[in-house]
Amino acid sequence: MSDEEIIDVAPVDAAESNLSSKPSRKRMIVIGAAVAVLLIGGGAGYYGYTKFAGGSSSGGHASESVSAEGGSGEAKPGKASYVEVPSMVVNLRGSDASARFLKLRFILVAADDSKADAVKEKLPLVLDALQPFLRELRPDDLDGSAAVFRIKEEMLRRSTQALGPGMVSDVLIQDLIQQ
Repeated sequence: MSDEEIIDVAPVDAAESNLSSKPSRKRMIVIGAAVAVLLIGGGAGYYGYTKFAGGSSSGGHASESVSAEGGSGEAKPGKASYVEVPSMVVNLRGSDASARFLKLRFILVAADDSKADAVKEKLPLVLDALQPFLRELRPDDLDGSAAVFRIKEEMLRRSTQALGPGMVSDVLIQDLIQQ
């Protein structure tokens, strides 16, 4: 045996050489588009999480603030009081002759401990403000995932009108049953 090895080299076509060493232009466009979609989707998901789910970019703690006028900002933990409202059953407005009912149980969050007693005293005013709104709801208004959010926001708005600004910071819906 000799120290030299014989290597059989087949001639390589130039077209084959370009395919194996460089990815095609179409392939690069597809990969670039996929990366762009992932980055945009990830950014949108992060924005949605921080905006709507209470996450934040500063260490994972949601910012908590109460405005000077007592708007609908979140109350500080331990400072808010909860006022449970008795269950309500109202007729729903329907297009047909069948009777439809809505059973609703919710809690009002007083802006702070000192306002909880005033909210309890004026609870009949809140119920009186909510009755017309709830009776005008149609069964279709309760469909979809955003329905509870819309109802909750309107209840908060009407409670604030009845009690005055700065009294109620949130409405927590416990049961919302359509029959």
